[in-house]
Amino acid sequence: MNRIESAFSKAKSEGRSAFVSYVCAGDPDIDTSLEVCRTLIKSGVDVMELGVPFSDPLADGLTNQLAAQRALESGTTQADVFELVRKIRAENDEVPIVFYTYYNLMFSNGLDQYIADAKAAGVDGLLVLDLPPEEAEDHLASCEQHGMGTVFLIAPTTPAERVGYIAKHATGFIYYVSRTGVTGVREDLADDLNEMVGMIRDVTDKPLVVGFGVSKQEQVRTICELADGVVVGSAIVNTIKDNLGDTAAITGAMGTLVSDLVLGTKVR
Repeated sequence: MNRIESAFSKAKSEGRSAFVSYVCAGDPDIDTSLEVCRTLIKSGVDVMELGVPFSDPLADGLTNQLAAQRALESGTTQADVFELVRKIRAENDEVPIVFYTYYNLMFSNGLDQYIADAKAAGVDGLLVLDLPPEEAEDHLASCEQHGMGTVFLIAPTTPAERVGYIAKHATGFIYYVSRTGVTGVREDLADDLNEMVGMIRDVTDKPLVVGFGVSKQEQVRTICELADGVVVGSAIVNTIKDNLGDTAAITGAMGTLVSDLVLGTKVR
């Protein structure tokens, strides 16, 4: 099994769902970002989703937009992001790393080369926010060639007949965006969550994670009763924003939050 398959298999064998964390690589700077990733791993995350900083994000709310802006303003480059992954891999060869990225960041310097370099650095999967599977032929072929997992989004507005098509092209896992709109902390989960997860389950048995708006342990627990994994991003990123300039405070607050949220995955 590859690292993504192993992570979901391990969580299932332990009677829980997988916890997927999101932070932006290089936020607030590349050195602190490495400490953030170390903290996430120590706190028990199963899959680490790293946002590749981009000047024009489409799916991110204000919290994650500002994270990308901080990373770019600190001078984070694509080479720095790959080096960050290599440093993580030198310390941990088990936790999967998925890039949350945009197509022109990959295409601009050669799609195949980007995927090859990402794989060589230790990346396990690519979630390309602005690339639907219908337009991903070259991407899919290159990912298959290099053994790179693919992750695609399903939204509350995705019709049932298209869910199967999307699932067919996801080789890593499927990410259900439980809310329309952009990323950000929400007080409540979507009313139709159970119905939508059930509809997706009817057409695929691939690992399914649910994200967008999750910030509390009880929300994590509710999702994990339905899905194979839960994604938490903005709530984690807020611990960086709230403690800028103090790495120890960032990692302390993040460790406390994530350790608490991870407890919500143990519901089975």
